[in-house]
Amino acid sequence: MSSFEPMASRDRSVLRLLFLVPLLVLLVVASACTVRPLHGEASGSIGGAGGLGTIAVNPVKSRYAQEVRNHLIFGLNGGAGQPANPRYLLDLNVTSTFRSAASVQVARENEPTAGAVVMSSRYRLVDAETGKAVANGKRSVNASFDKPRQEFAVVRAERDAENRAARELAEMLRVALAQDLENLPAN
Repeated sequence: MSSFEPMASRDRSVLRLLFLVPLLVLLVVASACTVRPLHGEASGSIGGAGGLGTIAVNPVKSRYAQEVRNHLIFGLNGGAGQPANPRYLLDLNVTSTFRSAASVQVARENEPTAGAVVMSSRYRLVDAETGKAVANGKRSVNASFDKPRQEFAVVRAERDAENRAARELAEMLRVALAQDLENLPAN
């Protein structure tokens, strides 16, 4: 029997079976997947009633917390502002700390030349009708910056890093709230 002779019918059946079994297993696994669009219409509570657009963010006290709040309101409602009749109220507790990230010897001094802002937020999502907390969590963000020798430039660099951290933290909170709403039991 030479190697160019056609395969036996039985050999072809075995090859087909070896190809089809993994394909069928893959299809079964994929059909059990619960991945769905977080912001799309297939996600019942996100875009419609009871979604991100129904969350009102309560007032905060500090400048950087107000930055987070402003970015979050914009992200939750697509720039439309706070909802008139919110279904949920969001309490934010935002903290911000500065730290030196690197110290390089400059002109015989150990002077910090890089810094970082660590901004954290604890949040609590409350049902506006019942006053019960339906979700809570914590998120944290780091933003680094260079520390030049000029004092005003350092202050400005810290403020810019704080603003970047606020923007990023607001986006993280928006995604966390979307996940929390998706995990709420259906009413």
